[in-house]
Amino acid sequence: MVEKNPISTLWPSLYDPLRQFGARLAEFLAPAADASSDDGAYRITMELPGVQEDDISVSVRDGVVTIKGEKKSGTEKSGDTWYFSERQYGSFSRAFRLPADADEAGIEAALNDGVLTLTVPRRKPVGEGAETRVPISRG
Repeated sequence: MVEKNPISTLWPSLYDPLRQFGARLAEFLAPAADASSDDGAYRITMELPGVQEDDISVSVRDGVVTIKGEKKSGTEKSGDTWYFSERQYGSFSRAFRLPADADEAGIEAALNDGVLTLTVPRRKPVGEGAETRVPISRG
């Protein structure tokens, strides 16, 4: 039987809320996304207002599609006696695990009015409806 030392478990528990806060803040700041599917494809849509096409990258590796980007925007206003400048910068990254029947090679991405849409076609099962006989060895 192993006993827990109350002093050794005190310090990690003090930091847990901070770790959880950081993870929740990152989720809150990440762009909103929706995932859906039909018989032919999976679709992922992500809201990216103000993000230019050149500032977005989409990659696929080991069944995970990753969308990275950076938002750079700013406004400047001035008058006779005043000047106002506001800038927004920030990078983001979202990753989505693809289902086993997703065709990674056929992924298409389109950016329209600040909405990125990824279309991931589904692979058709090999020999759909066909029966395969399994030989039995005698041993």
